[in-house]
Amino acid sequence: MAELVEERTAERSPQGAVEAVIASLSSDFGDRLATGRAIREQHANTVTWLANEAPDAVVFAESTEDVQKVVRACAKYGVPVIAFGTGSSLEGQVNAPLGGISIDLSRMNRVVSVHMEDLDCTVEPGVTRKQLNEHLRDLGLFFPIDPGADASLGGMASTRASGTNAVRYGTMRENVIALTAVLANGEIITTARRARKSSAGYDLTRLLIGAEGTLGIITSLTLKLHGIPEAISAGICGFPTIRSACDTVIATIQSGISVARIELLDEVQVRASNAYSKLSLAEQPTLFVEFHGTEAGVAEQAERFGEIAAEYGGGAFDWATKPEERSKLWQARHDAYWAALPLRPGAKALATDVCVPLSRLAECVDETKRDIEEMGLIAPIVGHVGDGNFHTMPLIMMDDPMEVTRVKAFVGRLTERALAMGGTSTGEHGVGQGKRKYMEAEHGGAALDAMRAIKQALDPQNIMNPAKILP
Repeated sequence: MAELVEERTAERSPQGAVEAVIASLSSDFGDRLATGRAIREQHANTVTWLANEAPDAVVFAESTEDVQKVVRACAKYGVPVIAFGTGSSLEGQVNAPLGGISIDLSRMNRVVSVHMEDLDCTVEPGVTRKQLNEHLRDLGLFFPIDPGADASLGGMASTRASGTNAVRYGTMRENVIALTAVLANGEIITTARRARKSSAGYDLTRLLIGAEGTLGIITSLTLKLHGIPEAISAGICGFPTIRSACDTVIATIQSGISVARIELLDEVQVRASNAYSKLSLAEQPTLFVEFHGTEAGVAEQAERFGEIAAEYGGGAFDWATKPEERSKLWQARHDAYWAALPLRPGAKALATDVCVPLSRLAECVDETKRDIEEMGLIAPIVGHVGDGNFHTMPLIMMDDPMEVTRVKAFVGRLTERALAMGGTSTGEHGVGQGKRKYMEAEHGGAALDAMRAIKQALDPQNIMNPAKILP
């Protein structure tokens, strides 16, 4: 246990409590409990510039009962417990700043049932979105929420993820029918039945979606499914300015065109994606667009979009008609994070997002672009702009304190601008550690007190993913 003692700080759980939990769990989990430094660090933040704060041990759960055993042991000794899916979250949600036990849910990866007639399925939390869609493909069904990374569905629910299809199909909030979770006292609850609507009692499903594991650990989900569209059409359209691209998005949505995906890449991200994903796009602000429906409906929607784009100076619409061409296009969009990193070798990335009312999108993106240029940052912009959500990723040399300060100021300005426009500090990344300080400005003191009261009622010891969400 010497290694654990060396790393523990005064704020972490007492040494004796952690050792007691690990000793208690060792008899139940054997080699499914790991305390080596490398594996613990793999189960903390590894994606962005936030510090890696490793747990004291990792348990690989294989059932709801396994999760229950871990939570009960942690509750007995007052030790934190943090759920881990694939580790793709971007705001430090899987960090363990107070130490504790990380529960790796990746082995809970069964598709439990599919109800084709009802268009729903039940899955364990470690199933990833790609695994589920591979399972569903031959049934003519798919699950539409598509955040880019091949994230676990439990993690996607916990962070209220959305992604490229949200403009048509909604977010995880709209696509989770029910879930099972283990609460801080070790009790197992199921939040709803499979019925598509209910007026029976508090909506515990929505309470746990987006709670980032601070109220309970999700161990199964019942999800809405959709039929694979008869026709899918995708393409790209370049614009002279980022403002004209955003204005096209606003006009497209306001006109009632049922677009399935409409994604923005600024010229910096286009340059990065050309190099990384072997594309050959003109280096200018570009929209990636996709339509779903019947052959006739898709053709009509695409034609109308092209007319709107032309009104705002958009170039010729370049269609990706073959499935492999569409796949390459959307894979390039999903790889935007990795594509951007080579723009500044040796830099760390800060991926951040905001979301504003659609009518303020062009203004917000335009002002953000101006900040990037005036501050001398390399920070590509991408966005699920059909619902007012966009991302930017400053690349930072962490050994330059002045640059770090400048980036923090940039993120502060971006967030304050979004809030002033009636938006939110995060459209889909979640709060975690990175956005906690903006919660009071966004929600107000009374709303935060209500959140704290819920947290206190469900987790009086504050063991469920502590030091997240609530400042």
